[in-house]
Amino acid sequence: MNKLFGLTLLMIGMLLAVGAGANFRYYAADRTASFDVVSDDNELIDLTALQPYVTYDAGKLYVDISSYNPNYPQGAGMGMSPNTTYVFEEMFQVSNELWENNETNYPICVTIKTQHDDVLIFAGNYTNPIAGPDNNIEFTVEHGDPVPIGMIFDNTNSTLGSYQFQMSIEAYAGACP
Repeated sequence: MNKLFGLTLLMIGMLLAVGAGANFRYYAADRTASFDVVSDDNELIDLTALQPYVTYDAGKLYVDISSYNPNYPQGAGMGMSPNTTYVFEEMFQVSNELWENNETNYPICVTIKTQHDDVLIFAGNYTNPIAGPDNNIEFTVEHGDPVPIGMIFDNTNSTLGSYQFQMSIEAYAGACP
């Protein structure tokens, strides 16, 4: 009888274990992905320095109009004058070499912003710009047709000394709206 009672308890325990098991269901969830774009001299969207005042090093574009620039022309002075406005056409260019072996044209939309009120940028040439001059410009770059970027430095009411600014460049697939 004890064996029968023990066997019954074992059977009830097994039924409870199986009956109380996990309930597996399919759950869907949205996920996001992020990535960093890092420096690479073989990138397909390219920034190319066109003037000696602009250098590209370690994935960063530098604009340096001072005698500390290693490419600064000898005997060209030590910087810019106060209370003047300087226009530099074709400081650097943005090119679109995306999908270069494909027969289809894939444009990109480029946004450039400066973080300084006295530094304006423009795409194209100064007398007939594609975009700008402004602190925030947006323009389309077609495959194989680089767009030159110019800069305007307004030193009106600036005091003597060194000034720095930040510039951000973003590119998106497709033409600008």
